[in-house]
Amino acid sequence: MRANSTRSLEAGGSWLTMGDGEGSGGGAGVLWAIIWFLLIFVTWWLSFLVAWFYIILLPFSGCFQTCGDIEEALLRVVKLPKTCGQNMVAMKPLC
Repeated sequence: MRANSTRSLEAGGSWLTMGDGEGSGGGAGVLWAIIWFLLIFVTWWLSFLVAWFYIILLPFSGCFQTCGDIEEALLRVVKLPKTCGQNMVAMKPLC
């Protein structure tokens, strides 16, 4: 038994923490989780390709302000699989 599992039980929480998000309303929440799971694979390949451009522009972001702005936008794309994973666990709807 993990320490944070016992804390959630003592605080009146449940053993299951998956699905505590906005869209966790039965079958619809599971459907959203499946959609987010499928999107992880799409965004993983996209972030892999964009990461190369991010790495190339990273040294120039200190020199040029425009490269810094582009670099921040590329970093958001690289982090998309993490966002999809978080939304999958929370069973949030796409909209």
